[in-house]
Amino acid sequence: MKKENVLYLFFLSIFVTGCSSDKQSYEDLPYIDVRKDYPEKEINLTDIADVTYLHLSTVNDDFLYRGSIACVTQNTIVVIDRSSHSVLFFSKDGTPKSRFNRKGQGPEEYVGVEFTMYDEEKDDVYILPSIFYMSRYINVYSSSGEYKRKLTLPQGALVDQMFFFDEQSILVYDNRKLLQNMRKNYSEDNTAFMESIDSSFFLISKTEGKVLEYIPLPSNNVNLSFRDDMVGFAIPGFARVRKCPDGLFLYNPETDTVFLFSKDKFLTPYMCKKPLLSDLNPMTVMDICMDAGRFQFMSVIPYLVNGKISPDANYYMRDKKTGEIFRQKIILPDYKGKDFYFDPRRTSYYEKAYHFELDLTELEEAYRENRLSGKLKKLVATLNEDEDNNVFMLVDFK
Repeated sequence: MKKENVLYLFFLSIFVTGCSSDKQSYEDLPYIDVRKDYPEKEINLTDIADVTYLHLSTVNDDFLYRGSIACVTQNTIVVIDRSSHSVLFFSKDGTPKSRFNRKGQGPEEYVGVEFTMYDEEKDDVYILPSIFYMSRYINVYSSSGEYKRKLTLPQGALVDQMFFFDEQSILVYDNRKLLQNMRKNYSEDNTAFMESIDSSFFLISKTEGKVLEYIPLPSNNVNLSFRDDMVGFAIPGFARVRKCPDGLFLYNPETDTVFLFSKDKFLTPYMCKKPLLSDLNPMTVMDICMDAGRFQFMSVIPYLVNGKISPDANYYMRDKKTGEIFRQKIILPDYKGKDFYFDPRRTSYYEKAYHFELDLTELEEAYRENRLSGKLKKLVATLNEDEDNNVFMLVDFK
């Protein structure tokens, strides 16, 4: 199976019709200074987290997939098969449970699967298509594919990220206003540059999709879009929402600041990047952060290198107890010669967990070279790279 790119691009074609205002609170926030050369520090993964190896079994070809984990609940792992847009369900020990495919153009079907959430208690599967389909709906099914209901999004909404907030609501991120500003920035109307980028976060009802509450985030007049010869205009694909222990992180990279939207609906600055984008030339952008266990995980990306988005992000960790920041080098005793890093952009887990997908072809090679040990070695010895899914390493931070 193909590895995911370090940085994906979220393209918006032309043909498709900072920090807190309180300077003192800004100075007091945890931050990363992208001008500094932070040292690299080697961390043994088993010292900071409990590790479990998981193989999603293939009873038959129906559960052999090309895709990735979409979400994980207390008892279930949900996978999107990107080749067929099927949704697969496995137990936490890797046993297949169910699958369905409702791809189509009918009133109870989806045009594709971009983002999936699973409410295990109610057996509700929320399916969000790619924004390229311009869909106004989030469809809800059971884990066996039974159609339940449709959530109608606001007219013109371009939603590509959604997360459960509480029992009644879902928080979504809408790209609509960002697209509008991109059009203005590349038009001949110079007054367009007077308007700031205003990304939209709001809560919708789990039952019908009605907007319950808008969440205004500070925004700066920083334009991160760029011309692309193939697709017109594009922006880097930043994560705008992420789960955390106290609620949800919300983020506009244009402002250099991650905000915490708490479970009781208070919005406060949480972490920022220095210096501000407006003070950097060329710009270096921070993606959303991840808070897990003792550490905060961050990534920063050189914005444009020779007119192109840099393919490489730099990954850092911050020790919350000491304030120390260092470049990540995560090692695993069971897999010699393999380095890992935590990418805060991966948002499929609850707040204390993470996963790594281990390519089975690479694992087979490492097995032959005697670089595997322990439970991982025993598992790989039972698998066939031509007939089995990749191996996942589930991480539960201590």
